Amino acid sequence: MNFLIETFEGLQQALFESVLQPIAFALGHGHLLEKAYEGAGWVVVGLLQIAVMVTVIGPMQRLWPAESQKDRQALGVDVLYTLIHRLGLFKLGMFFTLDFALEQGWGVLRSQGWPTFHLDSVWPGVTDVAWVSFVLYLVVFDFVNYAIHRAQHQSSAWWALHSLHHAQRQMSMWSDNRNHLLDDMLTSVVVSALALLIGVGPGQFVALVAIGQLSESFQHANVRMWFGPIGERLWVSPRFHRRHHSIGIGHEFDRQDRKVLGGCNFGVLLPWWDQLFGTADFQQRYDPTGVRDQVEQGRDYGQGFWAQQWQGVLRLMGRA
Repeated sequence: MNFLIETFEGLQQALFESVLQPIAFALGHGHLLEKAYEGAGWVVVGLLQIAVMVTVIGPMQRLWPAESQKDRQALGVDVLYTLIHRLGLFKLGMFFTLDFALEQGWGVLRSQGWPTFHLDSVWPGVTDVAWVSFVLYLVVFDFVNYAIHRAQHQSSAWWALHSLHHAQRQMSMWSDNRNHLLDDMLTSVVVSALALLIGVGPGQFVALVAIGQLSESFQHANVRMWFGPIGERLWVSPRFHRRHHSIGIGHEFDRQDRKVLGGCNFGVLLPWWDQLFGTADFQQRYDPTGVRDQVEQGRDYGQGFWAQQWQGVLRLMGRA
C-alpha cells in the first residue's frame, strides 16, 4: 500500500512540476498552485483508470461480449466523454464555477461558527481506523448516489437530461461518463457538498471517486458476466447494471402521462439499496439497451457530442 501511495504521489508531483506549475505561473495564477496540484492528482487517477480499462476491461469485452457492436461512431463519442471527465477537463470547469461558489459559501459558514464535523470520528477507536472510515464514507456516498439516481428517473426535468446516458444502444466500458453536462454539474455539486458536510479528506475523496468510476466503467462494459448468487448481492455487476439499461423494463419517466414507469437496479456500487427498497432485479438476462421512445418512436437523442448536449437542452425545455 505504501508503495502504491508513493508511486501515485510521485506521478502527481512530476505532472505538477513539469506541466501545471509552469502554466499557472505563465498565466499569472500562482495563487492557484494548491488547486493545480490537486488537479494533477485527478489527471493521474484518470490516466491510471484509462490504462486499466484498455489493458484489463477491453480484452474482457472482446473475449466475453454481451452483444456484437458495430457502430464505431457511437462508441467514439463515448470515448470523448470519458476523456473529458477522466483527464480533469470537467473538473477544471467545475472549479471555476460551481465548486468555487460552493467552497466560498462553505468558508462563510465556517467564519460564522459552523461546527466542523467528521463522520469518521463518531465512534472513537473504530471509525477513525483508516480502512473503517473509508468503508463508512463509501457506504454513505453510495446511498446518496442511489437516491440521486432514483431522482434522475423520477423527475421529468432531470430525466430529460439523464436519458442521454440511457440512449446508448451499444453500451461499453466507455459509456459511464456519457452524460449531459448539466446532469453532471448537478450531481457533482451534491456530492461535493456532502463531502464538505461529513468531513471527507481530499485524499479520501479522490480515492472514493476513483474506485467508484473504475467500477462503473466495468459495470457498463459489453461483458456477459455476473458475480454469482452471493456476489451479485454484494457489488453491482455488469449483468445487474445492464438490466437497468435494458429497453422496455420501465426505467423511463413518461412526460406525457406525468408518471414514472417503474425501473430497477439503481445501485451505483452496492446493490444493497435496491434490495432494501424493493428495486432489485437479479434476472440473468442481457437484453438490448436504449430508451423506449428512442426505439418505438424514433426519438432523436443526437449523434455527436454537441448534438447530444443540445437535444438534452431541448428536451429540458419540452421542445424535443
